[in-house]
Amino acid sequence: MPLFAIICRDEAGKLQTRLDTREKHLAHLKSAEILRMAGPLIEEGEMRGSLLIVEAEDIATAEAWAATDPYKAAGLFRSVEVIEWKKVIG
Repeated sequence: MPLFAIICRDEAGKLQTRLDTREKHLAHLKSAEILRMAGPLIEEGEMRGSLLIVEAEDIATAEAWAATDPYKAAGLFRSVEVIEWKKVIG
């Protein structure tokens, strides 16, 4: 099955929203069978986005899963991009 990178960028000034929603977000990730790796994007020492790698049948499945993230429901993300990704090393 193909891998997809989900690249999420936070709205400016929304760090508190991220912190307030973090436990729901982490629980969501831990329950996801398609998730292969995940972590925050760091800018100037502060979490300002997310990078998630999922394994799914197609991009529509990856996009549908990304839309269920509690961070998205909380209005944290300025943008969400889903793109097919190929693992070469690691």
